[in-house]
Formats: sequence, C-alpha cells, structure tokens
Amino acid sequence: MNKSSIFFFILFFSLKVHASSEISTDNAIINEGKSLFENNCSVCHGVHDEIVGPALSNVYNRRDIPWIKSFIRNSQKVILSGDEYAVKLYEKYNQTQMTSFDFDDSQILSILAYIKNETDNPPQKSIESSSDIVAVGSSNSDFISNSYIFITGFALLIILSLIFFLLILLVNFLISFVRSKKNLNDLDKEILENDFGIKRFLKSIIFRRVVFYLFLSVFLKSIITGLFSIGVQQGYAPVQPIAFSHQIHAGQYQIDCQYCHTGVMKSKNANIPSLNICMNCHSNIKKDSSEIKKIYLAIENNIPIEWVRVHNLPKLAYFNHSQHVNVGGLECQDCHGPVEEMDVVYQYSPLTMGWCIDCHREKRINAKGNEYYDNLIQVHDTGNDHLKVKDIGGLECGKCHY
Repeated sequence: MNKSSIFFFILFFSLKVHASSEISTDNAIINEGKSLFENNCSVCHGVHDEIVGPALSNVYNRRDIPWIKSFIRNSQKVILSGDEYAVKLYEKYNQTQMTSFDFDDSQILSILAYIKNETDNPPQKSIESSSDIVAVGSSNSDFISNSYIFITGFALLIILSLIFFLLILLVNFLISFVRSKKNLNDLDKEILENDFGIKRFLKSIIFRRVVFYLFLSVFLKSIITGLFSIGVQQGYAPVQPIAFSHQIHAGQYQIDCQYCHTGVMKSKNANIPSLNICMNCHSNIKKDSSEIKKIYLAIENNIPIEWVRVHNLPKLAYFNHSQHVNVGGLECQDCHGPVEEMDVVYQYSPLTMGWCIDCHREKRINAKGNEYYDNLIQVHDTGNDHLKVKDIGGLECGKCHY
C-alpha cells in the first residue's frame, strides 16, 4: 500500500469516526428522534426494511452528515446539482420525489441518533409456533368460550345419563336378588310389588313435567338471546376483495390511521382510502404481488374496489367521526380495538346503544387546550376534572336520534 492510499484510508476512517461521534446516544435525544421519525419518515422508510424508499440502517456511514442534512431539507436540489449518489438513488426508486422537511440540525441529529440506536440494536425475530397463531380477533375468544361451555355441558349431560342408567340397573339387580331369597317378610314383599322400571319412569308425570320445563327454558332462552343479538355484529370479519393486512400496515410499519382514512378528523365518515393512496407506496413495493395486481387492474379499467363494510350502524343512529376524534380526543382503538394487531380487520366492539351510553356515562371531557369547551367550562360549576359526556347532553335522545 503506497503513502497516498494510506493517507486516503486514514482520512476516510477519521470521517466515519467523526460522523458516528457526532450522533448522540442520549436516551432523551433518541426518543425525540423516534417521535420525529415515526411522524414524518416511517411512511416511506424503515430502519431495516425498504418501503417506498431505502432502508436507513447505517445511513450515517453511507453518506456524511452534511450531505444527509441537505438531502432531508431539499432532496430535489441535491439531485439537480448532479450529485451522482443522489441521482442513482432517485432513478433506483422510480423517481419518487421525497418530501422536503424544515428540520434544524438538532432535529436531524436526533433522527440519526434513533436510526443508529435501531441499527446497533436490531429487533429480535421470534419464531411463532402454529399454536400461537390465532385467526380473527376477539370473535375467536368468544367462539372458544362458547364452544367450551357447550362441550362441558354436553359432557356433564352424558355423565349424568350414564349415572342414572347405572342406578336403574343397580336397582333392578337388587330387586332380582331380593326376589331370589326365600322367607321374605310382608314389608319386603310389598316393596317388590312396587316394581320400578325405565318405561314406568318415562311415563310418569314427574318426568314429563321436568322435560317440558327444560324444553321451555331452552326455547325461551334461545328466543331472548336471538332478539338481543339482532343487529349486533361483534366479531364480524367479512372477506375483502383484496387481502389487506392492518397488522402489516398499521402495526409493523406504523402507518398512521389518518394517512389512509383521511376524513376522520373533518368528516362524519372516516372514508375508505382511494387507490392513489395505495399507489403512493405500491408503485414501488411488491408490484408483482397477486393482491397488488388487483389494484393495478382496477386502475387500468377504472373500476372501484368493492370493499365490504365492517362496521354498520343502523340508519336511525347518527355518528360523527370528527366529533369524537377531533373534539372528543378519542383514539381509533377506543372503538375499533387493537386494529394494528389485526391481520383481518373485524368489529371489535358491540356498537350497541347500551355500549355507547355506558361510554358517555364514564368518559371524562378533556377541555384542556380545547377551545370547543371554553365557554362550556365557564358556566359549569363541576369543573373540568369531573365533567363527563353525560353532563353536556351525551344521554339526550336527540344527540343520536334526530
């Protein structure tokens, strides 16, 4: 190795060490970077996985920090300057234009601190056994519990029936045994004359009444349960035209619900995402997937995807997403459950009138920093700490039925 090569090697190594030393390992800065990354970068980038853009693991070793700062603030400017690396990156990812971010140096360094922490501490992949993999959501737990009760009851019925018939056989055996004896007294003969048999028992009025009341009880219970379950679709998980996994999108890649359901903050409906939102990512990702090809086919033929609605409220009930999310400050999981864990989305809550009323009775109003409630708090003697939805008309019929 000549002196020139040694010089450049030392220079290159010193730059890498300087880059790594500039990135903080402080937990507060790492947490700040995590928040910035998840809110601004995670839709297009993963630390260990490619999404719309490249994986960012060790990015601080691939490029120096001044270059990274310039690219984050204005990637198109760097590309138009003719930077060879930036141009190749732009072409490799189908000329997808990266959003420009107005981050200061400390914010960018905090993001790099988070990336470095994730790079140095990669997630441990656990191997799940087949017994740990369960199909659709809470409906399974309900199904398993109901099946368990049914099987237990059926097994007890069989056991009791066997005991009953064994007792009958024992009685008949004892009667036969006694009859075989000689020199029976009058009391023994009287007992033997009152013969006991299965046919006689089945024809008895006591047995018929017991069977009638049992049948009537089961019949009435079935009718009442059926009436109470009308319109209740808890656990409902219809088959969709495209196998879309919320667990992958909202869970693994942490895509915010509002990125796809754009109307949740400003509309009555959360709305189904349009195909162009899907194509923001899938113009580059898994284009050869059979499910993604369905999106391309729909776009080419100008045919909408006929998604099956999961959560259905009766037309007599009014519900507004923006009122609950934007004003009330509810999280999606409060009503829809752990959607980020659902491979197949299903109705988590019963969405019954009683369920809504219970929420309005217990849910406290968070008026802090919420201008919507300013005038209301001024005229309320109870104060912010004790004010609940029921105290502002949350139980009035006209709020939901008008």
